[in-house]
Amino acid sequence: MRSIEEWRAAHRAVLNTFQASLRSRTKNRDIVVAQRHKRKNTIFNKLHRHPRMDLSRMDDIAGCRLIFNSIDKLYEFRREFHKSRFRHRRKNDVDKYDYMKAPKSSGYRGVHDVYSYDVRSRNGERLKGLLIEIQYRTLVQHAWATAVEVIGFITENQPKFQEGDRRYIDCMVYASEILARFYENSRGVLADQSNDQVLKNFHQLDSEINLLRTLEGINLTETGATKNRNTILVFKPDGSLSVHTYRDSTEALEHLFKLEKQNPSYDIVLVKADSSEEIRLAFRNYFSDAREFISLLSRARSELSARS
Repeated sequence: MRSIEEWRAAHRAVLNTFQASLRSRTKNRDIVVAQRHKRKNTIFNKLHRHPRMDLSRMDDIAGCRLIFNSIDKLYEFRREFHKSRFRHRRKNDVDKYDYMKAPKSSGYRGVHDVYSYDVRSRNGERLKGLLIEIQYRTLVQHAWATAVEVIGFITENQPKFQEGDRRYIDCMVYASEILARFYENSRGVLADQSNDQVLKNFHQLDSEINLLRTLEGINLTETGATKNRNTILVFKPDGSLSVHTYRDSTEALEHLFKLEKQNPSYDIVLVKADSSEEIRLAFRNYFSDAREFISLLSRARSELSARS
């Protein structure tokens, strides 16, 4: 645990350097820049999935994300950034992590670059060689990716890593295909299927697992979660959701056990954080984007259906 904390902390200066450079280059341009340290639990899970990997080879401990209005703007900025005059070295070929040209089997679309940090200063010497990942996404791709995170956050399934109930995984692959065809005029891993097939298969899966209804219902949690540090989400088999919030963690835990005993077939989740601000941030960052995903997908499904 301590070694992971120290390794994450070492990337702070690297992250700050890159985000400052990116913010400077995106000033007065319609591009969103965000930065993040990989969460400890996420690091543990990745090491568990890849037992032979060590921390020094993990290239996404620190990352910056840029979100664009269009694919053309994305590629234009990336080409400019590749011409930057700095000592940091891009370690990958241009197309290696281009998941628009070669989408992942999960349906993920976007582009990544990995840089190795390099500076001349004495203080920066110890940071030389640390890795940072730059992610490039469109608004549509980001909405899909965030919805995947939400599903992993509120259920026992992880479509991002293709783990859990296969229906959740496949449903998000079909959603990605629908979004790509309508907003990007391109095809993904389901290129051999017609629009009718893609729409029909998505509808069938969604009717079985109530994915969209669950994502719509999760937005109800935002207000309560901003006031209390402990929130219990109760997802019923029909896709409906009830929300319980508590200031006291002991009370929340007792109620959790009671609800689990009373409702063995329900999916019940206790969400906790050290502060109400952290809860607010987590819910708003994630769930407002899930709302955007629902809106974008609804329009795409309607338009593609009309074309068929």
